Amino acid sequence: MKYPQEEIKPYSSEGKKTEQVETMFDNIAHHYDLLNHTMSFGIDKGWRLKAIAWLKPFRPQKMMDVATGTGDFAIQAYRDLLPEELIGTDISEGMMKIGKEKVLKLGLDQSISFAKEDCMNLTFTDNTFDAITVAFGIRNFENLDKGLSEMYRVLNKGGHLVILELTTPDSFPMKQLFAIYSKIVIPTMGKLLSKDDNAYTYLPETIKAFPQGEVMKGVIENAGFKDVSFKRLTFGVCTLYTAAK
Repeated sequence: MKYPQEEIKPYSSEGKKTEQVETMFDNIAHHYDLLNHTMSFGIDKGWRLKAIAWLKPFRPQKMMDVATGTGDFAIQAYRDLLPEELIGTDISEGMMKIGKEKVLKLGLDQSISFAKEDCMNLTFTDNTFDAITVAFGIRNFENLDKGLSEMYRVLNKGGHLVILELTTPDSFPMKQLFAIYSKIVIPTMGKLLSKDDNAYTYLPETIKAFPQGEVMKGVIENAGFKDVSFKRLTFGVCTLYTAAK
């Protein structure tokens, strides 16, 4: 099935979305953390903690953080869950370079590794991971169904999936405030700080177009996952999805 956000590309309607997204994140890598934390007023840290806390009772020992970016989620997950192995995967070498520097500085380079991977075609064998996490990256997939199918394939039976994604609030007044914020504030701040005019126009557009709530729950179930549930956070600005194989 085709989803609206799959047709939205950062730079041109022509060419593969995956390649354009890779270029975009390489371009904004050095400004990404500052922009991310500033635009969410630091609330994104609390969202990550909630996602990781959900995994804690299952004690996953082998984890993959998909669309790991600069590694914030991977680092926090390792600190809180202490898995035997945690690998962060992404298509952007520029973003992972920042992540590798963070991990090295924290002395976690023996515990957290990084690998360039496209979630449309993961190189891992079936039934490899106890838990897979995706924070604020799944809406950039070129093919949402294929990406979820690949994560299902490499997840162990009984393993768990956690997805954090930005969503549009559906209640007054947050719905109206978020519309103004995403249409005006995010692109303006992104242009000023990252010097990439396209990136922070593309990102709010994908938030608006991405399936959410009950619709996204159905998409995850269609990929084969069970026990799928979701919880809206911070008045619906972010949604936490959880599932099992």
